[in-house]
Amino acid sequence: MSAIPESNPRHSAQTQAWINQSAPAADLRETASSVWPGFLIGQPSRPVRVLLIDDDANMRKVVANELFGDRRCDLVAQAGSMREGKRLIDKHEFEVMLVDLNLGDGQGFTLIEHMKVRRPMAEAIVISCMEDEHHALRAFALGATGYLIKNSWFGNFPQAILQVVNGGASITPNLARRLLHRLEETSGSTTGSQLRQRSDSNERLSDREKGVLKMVAAGYTSGEIGLRLMISCQTVNTHVKNIYRKLQVRSRAQAVNCASHLGLI
Repeated sequence: MSAIPESNPRHSAQTQAWINQSAPAADLRETASSVWPGFLIGQPSRPVRVLLIDDDANMRKVVANELFGDRRCDLVAQAGSMREGKRLIDKHEFEVMLVDLNLGDGQGFTLIEHMKVRRPMAEAIVISCMEDEHHALRAFALGATGYLIKNSWFGNFPQAILQVVNGGASITPNLARRLLHRLEETSGSTTGSQLRQRSDSNERLSDREKGVLKMVAAGYTSGEIGLRLMISCQTVNTHVKNIYRKLQVRSRAQAVNCASHLGLI
């Protein structure tokens, strides 16, 4: 695991309170892991592998403390820059990436795009101090399935990770409410012509792609799908990329949702 560099003064005063309270919270999450249903992804015997990319050393320490306190999550590596983040994405197998949007040498949006190319089955959760709908919607359009506001007291990082790997989404409540209000002001829903277009695309899915899609919906990783179908993990990821393109989606959750509406699963 990467060493944590000197503290970045950004957020340090606010995040220090989180650090001071991490120990009792970890005890509570340890109890939670013992009653976690066995059919869900993220078991102490097979924890969810996580990458953490944030240029604020204090924030990384906060997140790391929470993850170390929950046996359902395994922090495999962390980085403080976009360049190092790309290297870790290419190097490590993981299921979830926690990423800040404002990195010293670039933006987290770039890392989400890079992750979706290199690890299409992985999920991305934004952790940001920017609480506005524009940034959230852009992150979701790129394939993120979570958006957490730094220093919010709602929820915790292991909870968010477990939500997204089990087919859900995790959004800080006050931001979620603002997004709902925005949807009320626009037509947000998919139009009939868009559904017909996606339906036509769906007809072009091969039998193998449909089989892979059903396993994606069941929560299997690329490696597990490869073992079951006796094909390589790289071949599985190629099928997933083709599914994304044909269904006009950018994430596993979007593919499953679209497939459900089209009657594929």
